[in-house]
Amino acid sequence: MKMANVVLEFKASAGDSEPQNRPVLIIGQQHNLQQLDWSQVKGKLQPAVSKEVWQAALSALSPNPTDSCPLYLNHATVAALPARVSRHNSPSSAHFVARLVRTCLPSGNNRCIVMVCERSDVFASSCAISRAFPVFSRRSGSPRCTEKKQVTVEFMVVGQQSSSVGPAELQCLSNAADGVRLAARIVDTPCNEMNTDHFLDEIKAVGTELGITPVIIRGEELKKKGFGGIYGVGKAAVHPPALAVLSHTPDGATQTIAWVGKGIVYDTGGLSIKGKTSMPGMKRDCGGAAAILGAFKAIVKQGFKDNLHAVFCLAENAVGPMATRPDDIHTLYSGKTVEINNTDAEGRLVLSDGVVYASKDLSADIILDMATLTGAQGIATGKQHAAVLTNSEEWEAACVRAGRSSGDLAHPLVYCPELHFSEFTSALADMKNSVADRENAQSSCAGLFIGAHLGFDWPGVWVHVDMAYPVHVGERATGFGVALLMALFGQASDDAMLNKVSPLSLCGASNAEDGTARDSKRRRLV
Repeated sequence: MKMANVVLEFKASAGDSEPQNRPVLIIGQQHNLQQLDWSQVKGKLQPAVSKEVWQAALSALSPNPTDSCPLYLNHATVAALPARVSRHNSPSSAHFVARLVRTCLPSGNNRCIVMVCERSDVFASSCAISRAFPVFSRRSGSPRCTEKKQVTVEFMVVGQQSSSVGPAELQCLSNAADGVRLAARIVDTPCNEMNTDHFLDEIKAVGTELGITPVIIRGEELKKKGFGGIYGVGKAAVHPPALAVLSHTPDGATQTIAWVGKGIVYDTGGLSIKGKTSMPGMKRDCGGAAAILGAFKAIVKQGFKDNLHAVFCLAENAVGPMATRPDDIHTLYSGKTVEINNTDAEGRLVLSDGVVYASKDLSADIILDMATLTGAQGIATGKQHAAVLTNSEEWEAACVRAGRSSGDLAHPLVYCPELHFSEFTSALADMKNSVADRENAQSSCAGLFIGAHLGFDWPGVWVHVDMAYPVHVGERATGFGVALLMALFGQASDDAMLNKVSPLSLCGASNAEDGTARDSKRRRLV
């Protein structure tokens, strides 16, 4: 099924139409589907599907974990989500929503999805649906294959809060879906079309749409200003590395938040080069930066009350005469020196410069970095759950809750620098960039490297999100991270829907480790 040319539209009502004219997929948990009155769906099914056929199909569904039943040829289908999920999954069953849309939505140029769920699952379900319609494609085909195809999504809300989805909520869903699809498009695009020049164009385009002029530090200027991490990783590439910043600074802001994204547009591994089987797919190493761009665009459009900076650490980890060598020592923006013992541990170098810039130059109170950082992330938390490392127990719990409410699942890593940071010990520099023992909490250690440049006694909140595996399913990007960020920081939005899915509330800060009061300027969204 061709997805790249799909126009996705969320409506309060998709209207009535016979399935032969507009194929339809009705999806939800079986008990939610059974709450629907025939009058709510008959306009989308009659005359091809009778009330008796509809009721028989609902009775026949036996989800394990999902199930579907054709209602009329290949024009109408009803699909059931899992009846229940575990505590580490999203109540929305977001992953199954995306899977069922991909496999069960009938073909056609004008189609309809009816999503039946409780109000608390609307946001996650809409983001999941958007993941099923990737944008990037370079398949050749007949001219008619380039025609735009319409998919209209209608939510039928059941349960205690069963009122219809209003215009403001629909706008939020539309902006979130656009952000998810933007992030997925960037990640899917190969480096010959998404090098650092192209990524900067994407950042500028978002800035233009929002009325923001990005700050860009690039090439030799990075070296002069002390960004030894970003410069050292990207200096061998034809297209120079860059640090770019989009800043939203509304009147009345009470705190400053920075999102820092790893934007390695291609990762060969550098001179510690990857093999022929592990290198394909490394166009996805910009997934963190792509997610931050998509989320920034969406959440600023929805009205964000605090200062928000999106910091993009862009580089291509290439091989060439200028490439960083193992044994080289670089001075990062923190002033700390790093002995390179693995050029394929490059993401932590660019992010370390980014988070220190966020602290030093942007005076951020809360810094979240997002990255496709380690292959070990998939071993630690699996292919669907991002790994979270943070200096705050409250934010650790908030990330998990935001993952469940958004469908972008997250799970904690061990945070224990006093036991793990010795893995980076160097006799010649402040630290090495890769661990001595690869069997000792690799993903935690990789995150701690970034935290070390902020300083483990840094008084603000630092959150590290490693989403190396959730960034894609098979050969397609997911746009992972956009929904998570919007939910996690939704309490600072003017948008009512984001307020509802956010696990955070504004209050004064308290120390994450020992409960003592922090600097009053270091306020937190917890």
